[in-house]
Amino acid sequence: MTITPTTLTRGAAAAAVGAGLLFIGVQIGHPHLDASTVATTEVVVRDSLKMLMAVLALVGITGMYLSQVRRNGVLGLVGYLVLGAGYLLIACMTYLAAFVMPQLVGTDAAYVEDVITQITGGTPDGDIGLLAVALKVQDISFLAGGLIFGIALFRAGVLARWATVTLAVGGVITILLSVMPDAFYRLLAFPNGIALIGLGYSLWATTRTAQTDTTSDSDTFGSVPVATAGAE
Repeated sequence: MTITPTTLTRGAAAAAVGAGLLFIGVQIGHPHLDASTVATTEVVVRDSLKMLMAVLALVGITGMYLSQVRRNGVLGLVGYLVLGAGYLLIACMTYLAAFVMPQLVGTDAAYVEDVITQITGGTPDGDIGLLAVALKVQDISFLAGGLIFGIALFRAGVLARWATVTLAVGGVITILLSVMPDAFYRLLAFPNGIALIGLGYSLWATTRTAQTDTTSDSDTFGSVPVATAGAE
């Protein structure tokens, strides 16, 4: 298998689509999260898939940025770095949720409950230390990064405009949903998931179009020398 820019871009596109599907899928039918459910097999599997989602999303937005790096400009770089930091933190936090929190339930259930309260936008009763700061940085970088990167992609005008707008406004929708009950809180994944799916599909389509144009140009260029030789 030959690794080419087109292959890498398509891989990033597929990763973005996969991330979007996982982002939405893991929230469907999600059980209420508390100290009694965090160690269940279902929640651990869902958290593991969320971690995979964050990694795939990071690969996807990297492909989006690099495939049109000149068009994205400084705004695109800033948006990519901020959003990338958000997804990295999500991967770290979901790792803690999947593999650390279940181990702490038996020894310090109150701490686990406080962490869950912080994650879902509440005010914990106890002190969870620097984890509270990390969660706030995660939220800010994810929301601000989505807004900035979405605007940059919209200005670049390469990927589907509706998907770039959905990514940009997804942060605003997320803020509104985060202050609502848990059932509504789970819906925050939908706008961002849909945006990733749309952007991933659009990125794949641009590579197909570019490849077709390159082939067409190559054929046209190749036919010129033949015609010239005949004329001579």
